[in-house]
Amino acid sequence: MAFAGDVAITVEKVSHAYLKGAQAGLLQTLREVSLEIRRGEMVCLIGPSGCGKSTLLNIIGGLIQPSTGVVKVDGRVIRGPTPNEIAFVFQDNTLFPWSTILENVKVALEFQGVPATEREGRARTTLAAVGLKDFADHYPHQLSGGMKQRASLARALALQTGILLMDEPFAALDEQTRTYLGEELSRLLAKTGKTIIFVTHSLSEAVFLADRVIVMTARPAAIKATIAVAGAHPRGPAFMASPRFAEQRNELYALLRDEIEKTVGGLVGEEPEEAAPPMLAEQRG
Repeated sequence: MAFAGDVAITVEKVSHAYLKGAQAGLLQTLREVSLEIRRGEMVCLIGPSGCGKSTLLNIIGGLIQPSTGVVKVDGRVIRGPTPNEIAFVFQDNTLFPWSTILENVKVALEFQGVPATEREGRARTTLAAVGLKDFADHYPHQLSGGMKQRASLARALALQTGILLMDEPFAALDEQTRTYLGEELSRLLAKTGKTIIFVTHSLSEAVFLADRVIVMTARPAAIKATIAVAGAHPRGPAFMASPRFAEQRNELYALLRDEIEKTVGGLVGEEPEEAAPPMLAEQRG
């Protein structure tokens, strides 16, 4: 792994709790989480369902304020969304169904404040980069699930932010498409050097994509372990077929097994992770 060396994101003793209901009291989702993410690094967050991974991602993006602790980007405390620095891609593609794919990308640029004269050119360039050049004038309902997610990724990339936050963006896709888009993302990281934080429940996806995997405990989530994954980007099928890949996948499961067991008894009626505000995904940063 080769990084610029400087720290892009700092999370300092972040804890968070939210009100379950008027009579139910507070539910703590995070407990004194601290980590540093270097510029150009790909970090995956993995942990039991409902442990607080998405909440942490939303706090880093400025969508939620932590109960205690701070998040800093380039040394500056994050107190709200920063669309010129951070872009989002979420599991739901959040494309506007009444707009073409090109228009969906352009509206994100409008919200960011990009001059109207620059929007179409930048949008078309980004769509070409994710293989959707010939679908710019199509509507979302005319695209497959994988193509919609590529369109969402294009919208985030068009913003040209240094940081990209991704919350299970491939979870709803079939395994073949999910693996292919993982390869595309690895190529993107090698080409652009973006700093990416990626939430996933997939052990294989975490090992395939990450330079480091952050393993989180059951709720309230703390960091249980950090696993470094050796191997330069872009990564492909040969990386996934290597013995080391299987070893690290098994290592992750061993670390998670006890945490998953803690949540099994509460799976029915489990509290959901705190949702982000219903805003345009790539503008929520």
